[in-house]
Amino acid sequence: MTDRQTTTLKPTYQTVTTVSGPLLILDKVGDVAYNELVEVTAPDGTIRRGTVLEAMRGRAVVQVFEGTRGLDTKATRVRLTGETMRTSVTIDLLGRVLTGSGTPIDKGPPIVPDDELDLNGAPMNPDARQYPREFIQTGLSVIDGLNTLVRGQKLPIFSGSGLPHDRVAAQITRQAKIPGKEEQFAVILCAIGITAETAQFYMKTLEETGALATSVLVLNLADDPPIERIITPRTALTIAEYLAFEQGMHVLVILTDMLNYANALREISAAREEVPGRRGYPGYLYTDLSSIYERAGRIIGRKGTITQMPILTMPGDDITHPVADLTGYITEGQLITSRSLHNKGIYPPIDPAPSLSRLMKEGIGEGHTRADHNEVQAQLYYAASEGSDLRDLVAVVGEGALSDRDRVYLNFIETFEAQFLNQGEFEERTIEQTLDLGWEMLSTFPERELKRIDPETIEKAKTQHQYRYSPHVSEGN
Repeated sequence: MTDRQTTTLKPTYQTVTTVSGPLLILDKVGDVAYNELVEVTAPDGTIRRGTVLEAMRGRAVVQVFEGTRGLDTKATRVRLTGETMRTSVTIDLLGRVLTGSGTPIDKGPPIVPDDELDLNGAPMNPDARQYPREFIQTGLSVIDGLNTLVRGQKLPIFSGSGLPHDRVAAQITRQAKIPGKEEQFAVILCAIGITAETAQFYMKTLEETGALATSVLVLNLADDPPIERIITPRTALTIAEYLAFEQGMHVLVILTDMLNYANALREISAAREEVPGRRGYPGYLYTDLSSIYERAGRIIGRKGTITQMPILTMPGDDITHPVADLTGYITEGQLITSRSLHNKGIYPPIDPAPSLSRLMKEGIGEGHTRADHNEVQAQLYYAASEGSDLRDLVAVVGEGALSDRDRVYLNFIETFEAQFLNQGEFEERTIEQTLDLGWEMLSTFPERELKRIDPETIEKAKTQHQYRYSPHVSEGN
């Protein structure tokens, strides 16, 4: 965050009446505005930053970024700056590691900003929005093949405690690209409330693979003040807006973990003694999350785009938890991790059955991925669903009651999970490799079972040696 000179020097107040959690309450203040940046001088002379959370008649509630430890109601002084929170932006942020407030924490040179932008961003006129389209390749078959991510989309990952969403986030950061096109692409990995061990993992894996050169890493640690967790995703998105709409880049922003963000919001709400909503979260949680998620998209006349992949853990694997529930309402789909897949050793443990990318069809097919993409993914979904149902049935009645056809589907689901869903942490598959692997999976079925694929598509796949059926069962079964 950077100081700006104001034309009128605003007064300093020594009228703190209450210190509560990350909040200060000031009395007898005038000319104060909501979201105004303030400087808080502690009794020991150190200066902290804060922002006005509420502005009432002669009274202001200030949230302090570095926390209120050591502050009191006698010697603490607060100066209003007349400015809103801003962050420094420049193309040179690529390859850098920043704190949640935008301060470099790597060994790089000082940042010389091209501009300083409001942390809350500029609202995007709905009439100026362009529909999300075109494919972003993550290198993960379960996403690219079955739940494709498109530019300008918001596609969250719902995970469970202990599942490897940190590894998935790092892998997507390393591998994400726009295939076959000479366009500038960048990834911003924004980590909220993470441990020092996880922060080291992110920095090490991105540095060792060279992915950091086209990425920005924004890190907020678990022992940082809760208020910094509130501004961390906004810092990342402000940088993304600059890269996308001023530099013409296509930017993917990964936000992990949004549950930590929401918990910090709940903590600050409790300190303000607000009336709690569901599970103690403030009643404005939906609006607050929207102010983050809706900063993704495309703008007519602008080359760049912002795509979001928020990641959040669901306490007790409860998808009805308020943060997951509201995130699902705001975004365009969801990728659901499965504890049962994880327990089988399958990585990434993303279950395609409950997962959905609502904008997938806008970014696949001829001119985007491949002409057969939609049909292949539809047939894979059908076969996996049939296989899963039969596996549940076998758990009750045993395999003796199955027909030969049933056994083919039962074998398919095991192979599908082990070979299509499962891939190495450093294994990157192109969309062509993913679709070819899909045909290999479907080659266990005779043509009469491929009811979701046009016969002409099947014939073309035969000539290209993608569909190679070898009879397992007699044609009479």
